[in-house]
Amino acid sequence: MRSLIQGKLLLVMAAVLIACTAAARKPIKTLIITGQNNHNWQVSHVVLKEILENSGLFKVDIALSPEKGQDMSNFILDFKPYSLVVLDYNGDSWPEETKTRFVDYAKNGGGIVVYHAADNAFPDWYEYNKIIGLGGWEGRNENSGPYVYFHEGELIKDTSPGIGGSHGKQHEYMMLSRNDNHPIINGLPNRWAHARDELYDRMRGPGNIKDLLYTAYSDKETGGSGREEPLIFTVDYGDARIFHTMLGHCGETIDNNPAMQCAGFQVTLLRGAEWAATGKVTQKVPADFPTSSYLTYRYDYMDMAKDKKKKK
Repeated sequence: MRSLIQGKLLLVMAAVLIACTAAARKPIKTLIITGQNNHNWQVSHVVLKEILENSGLFKVDIALSPEKGQDMSNFILDFKPYSLVVLDYNGDSWPEETKTRFVDYAKNGGGIVVYHAADNAFPDWYEYNKIIGLGGWEGRNENSGPYVYFHEGELIKDTSPGIGGSHGKQHEYMMLSRNDNHPIINGLPNRWAHARDELYDRMRGPGNIKDLLYTAYSDKETGGSGREEPLIFTVDYGDARIFHTMLGHCGETIDNNPAMQCAGFQVTLLRGAEWAATGKVTQKVPADFPTSSYLTYRYDYMDMAKDKKKKK
């Protein structure tokens, strides 16, 4: 009898273990919001979806807004089914109901990824600007909050007057770690070469950065600010987990898209997205992650790089 009971107990334990394993592998339900942008959203949201889903960690739905200038009143989104919301939107204002639902989602501990030009959106929406931490363009100035940049080991909040948001010409640049122990970048190189991209600078806003992860120097020779700019960070906003990456300017086509094809962009996006959704990162550091000497590309947006070239 004892052996029978033990056998049944083992079967129950095995069933529970299998169920737990299956649950652990269940893809993270993700919503990408897109449809309007000053950037090439027609390509960027497709690439973002491929990067996320090809990792095996995410299952992605797309919320496609009406075209710019069209009726937005029916663009009502339900965020409750999602563990992660990825912002790839810069355009007409959302309906008040969607705005309220989004703020509630964030305040109740939702996971959010702010991708590139999504930090240009909604300059007059107070809560949105708290959610993104820093923004640019669309009329932002000293009334939007201070400039925030990195200098001599600390974040500076500079209240000087001036425009919010700019960048010089696209170029390759070096990413510098500022928080080696954070789960998103733990194990990644302290310095790595990023592919040709815009380097956002002179960004302004509430400046409620929680964890500064990577900065890059915006060289005046490329038309930049001459400052060390915060480009990847988390945001302090209630119980939300918010990952903000300013990298990833979208190219003309899916195949000609160096900033999004950069393995460094993709890996930090994936790790930041997993952290935003779950609070932890289970991904190993891939062998193709760039170094300070080598740029690495993923041309098919899959896990393995097809090409490396030496940083000049």
